[in-house]
Amino acid sequence: MFDISFGELLVVGVVALVVIGPERLPKVARTLGSMVGRLQRYVAGVKADIQREIDLDSLRQMEAEMNEAGRTMHQQLNGELKEVNQDLQGVLGEARDATADPLGHSAADQAALAAGTPEAPQFDLFAPPTTTTPPLEIAPISPLPEPAAQSSAVRDRR
Repeated sequence: MFDISFGELLVVGVVALVVIGPERLPKVARTLGSMVGRLQRYVAGVKADIQREIDLDSLRQMEAEMNEAGRTMHQQLNGELKEVNQDLQGVLGEARDATADPLGHSAADQAALAAGTPEAPQFDLFAPPTTTTPPLEIAPISPLPEPAAQSSAVRDRR
């Protein structure tokens, strides 16, 4: 890392032995070693913090992309549901119109029948019987609910 050779380390050790003295050299070496250890742990902690922040930013970006994709899909599905509801209501309206008078009487004939006047049309007694069923009522499909917001417990864990 620093390109210090063994010979240079030997010279530094001899100079430290002469300057500091043999009595205090072990204590200074221990202190210097503990300081180097603390420095290494501090640098490793800073590296880990930076890596966690980078990972957290990428997760936040991914979360935002997923939320946007969810919103887009929600809007598309609601649009499709509205179209299906409109088509269904149109088909039901046509079915009601077709079953309003199963015998095919005109509006004047229906009015005469309703009033009970003698000019009411005669029915064919030999025609197959027709039964009228009540119109089919289908409730419209409700749109999907909005995606739920994240709870505070989920946000606090981050």
